[in-house]
Amino acid sequence: MARILIIEDETTIAQLERDYFELNGFDVDLCHDGEEGLNKALGTDYHLVIVDLMLPRLNGYEVCRRIREAKEVPILVVSAKTEEIDKIRSFNLGVDDYITKPFSPSELVARAKAHMTRYERLLSKNKLGDPEEIDIRGLHIDKASRRVYIRGVEVAITTKEFDLLVFLASHPNRVFGKTELFERIWGMDASGDIATVTVHIRKLRGKLEADPSNPQYIETVWGAGYRFTV
Repeated sequence: MARILIIEDETTIAQLERDYFELNGFDVDLCHDGEEGLNKALGTDYHLVIVDLMLPRLNGYEVCRRIREAKEVPILVVSAKTEEIDKIRSFNLGVDDYITKPFSPSELVARAKAHMTRYERLLSKNKLGDPEEIDIRGLHIDKASRRVYIRGVEVAITTKEFDLLVFLASHPNRVFGKTELFERIWGMDASGDIATVTVHIRKLRGKLEADPSNPQYIETVWGAGYRFTV
């Protein structure tokens, strides 16, 4: 049985989320403040963690950052914050999805299932012996350890940045639109959220390129999308 942690200080919402996940066969733990939730997330193995941003004792941003530094687990933010800057900040911390309140509990469960399935698929691919390393013009990608190096120097990279980079590098010289990339990497309908692809591409260029304004790895094909050039 998949195990989920919900970190949410609004009792009614937390119980609603728990009820829907339990109806779908999940084992659910609840925490009502950021510090307790972080300790629980780091001390227990979960298949997915759901985090509110406005939490007592420790805010959701810090909770997400510290979970992502320590573990490869899907993290979903469910928040009343609707500004684009809040979404961008969350994605930059390695969050896998961002859902605004009020939300559809059924959609939350569906998105959670999609992310867990994608993570399981990635783990299975590594176990089945897919090519674990990519070397292209000074860029080295180690899939097994999920590490990236530029000319021998390791680059700090988030989960979604890594997944996006691996996907593009595994399909060199092919153009992918923003919507397709979102659906491939995030695993769901990209409606209203494809701006996050641009954010992740910009962050990757800042980490990989000597001159991000003149990228040598991930090129923009105007009006079409992005292409990894070899």
